[in-house]
Amino acid sequence: MSRKTSFIPVAGLLLVSLFALTGCQTVYGPNMGPLGPPIPMSPYFQDKLEDRAYEHERYERVPILGPITSGSEVRALDPPSDDEIMRALEKAHPTEGGVPFLHTTQRDNVRIVVEPIADYVDPPRVFPLVGPAQLHHAHYKCIIYYTNTTRVGWPIPYTITDEDAQEVIYIDHNHLHMVGNVDSGPGAEF
Repeated sequence: MSRKTSFIPVAGLLLVSLFALTGCQTVYGPNMGPLGPPIPMSPYFQDKLEDRAYEHERYERVPILGPITSGSEVRALDPPSDDEIMRALEKAHPTEGGVPFLHTTQRDNVRIVVEPIADYVDPPRVFPLVGPAQLHHAHYKCIIYYTNTTRVGWPIPYTITDEDAQEVIYIDHNHLHMVGNVDSGPGAEF
């Protein structure tokens, strides 16, 4: 009997010491139970989130430039980059997301022609959080020539190649020019 009675407290002490060593008893913040550990994200959704953040950072913001000096020629900043044009084309006509060996589409031999359509400046007005400024518009017509290859693998494998494919994408670039005294320190007037 003495062996049984001494074994139970020793086993209980060993069990309590094991729980104490793991550090899992103290929970800071809300306890989500089995949902607490990180949940893996699909690469498809990860890629969409990264693309959205990249486009917002690079192409969806409006820069604020200095004032337009009198007598100088007013020109837009830069024409659209090849990356911006291909991203706009992918939004309009997606090729991503095909199923390998079943249906895939790809673009090869891409050539891009950018033509400026319009470049004009609006009269000055007050923009919230910016102040008095002029909105500068630049419109571009982008013609993309490429070879479109579509591969279908089931039920009967075949490939369609369109060597004279072309798409037209219109891209607008807008930015602001400050009006008046740019150094808006104490006592500055617009």
